[in-house]
Amino acid sequence: MGYLNNNQITVDAILTRRGRELLARGRNEFQITHFALADDEIDYSLWNTDHPLGTAYYGITLENMPLTEAVVDETQMMKYKLVTLPKRTVRIPIISVGQTAVTLTNGEEITISPRTINFEGGNTTFGYTATLSDSDVASFVGVTRTPAQNNGQDVAPSTPRTITDTEAAQAISVTGLGFTLKAKGSTLNQRKATLAIVGNETGGRVSISLTVNRITTGTTPGAGITE
Repeated sequence: MGYLNNNQITVDAILTRRGRELLARGRNEFQITHFALADDEIDYSLWNTDHPLGTAYYGITLENMPLTEAVVDETQMMKYKLVTLPKRTVRIPIISVGQTAVTLTNGEEITISPRTINFEGGNTTFGYTATLSDSDVASFVGVTRTPAQNNGQDVAPSTPRTITDTEAAQAISVTGLGFTLKAKGSTLNQRKATLAIVGNETGGRVSISLTVNRITTGTTPGAGITE
C-alpha cells in the first residue's frame, strides 16, 4: 500500500499474491481482519536537530521525502512495520533465534524457533513472518505449536504457504510460530540465502544466513561403465 500525492490523500492498494489466491477461491475466504502500517521509505538519519530555522524544521526533509508506490511482491513491501506497544513498556521487544548462520547439506532439515525477548507472551497469537530470499536454496514452510506447547493457550497464525520444487527462484514469505527449512542441494556450486524473521505483534527483526553445501559425488576406481 502506498500513500501518494502530497496535496491530496490517496490510497493506492493492490493485492499480494496470497490475497489474489484467496479472492480467486471465492466462498468469502478473502476477509480483511487486520492491517499494518510501515515506514520503509523513511531515513531517520535525516532528522536534523541543527536546522537553522528551529525545531519546527527538524523533520522537514523527512516530511517531503517521496513515497514508494505499491508493488505486488509482498516480500519487498512493508519490511519495517509500525507497532503499538502497551503503556509503560520500557524495553523494545527483540526477536531471537539463537543463531546467526545455518549450514546444511542436500535434503537436510532444520526447524527455526524464534522467541521474543523483553516482552512476555509477545508474538504468541499471530506469530512471525519469515522471508526466504531464494526459494531455490531450500523448501520452506511455517509451523504452529499445539496448545500444550504454548502453555495451554490456543494459537492461530495465518495459514503458511509451502515453496514447491517447481517454483522459480524468488523471495517468498510465510507466517507461523516456527519455520522448517529443507535444503535443496546443487552439484554445481554452494548456494546461499537469507532468512529474515519479523514479529507480527511486537515488531523486531532478525536475519539468518543460510548456506547449502554443494552436492559431491564419487566414483569407484576401476569400476566399469554399465548400461
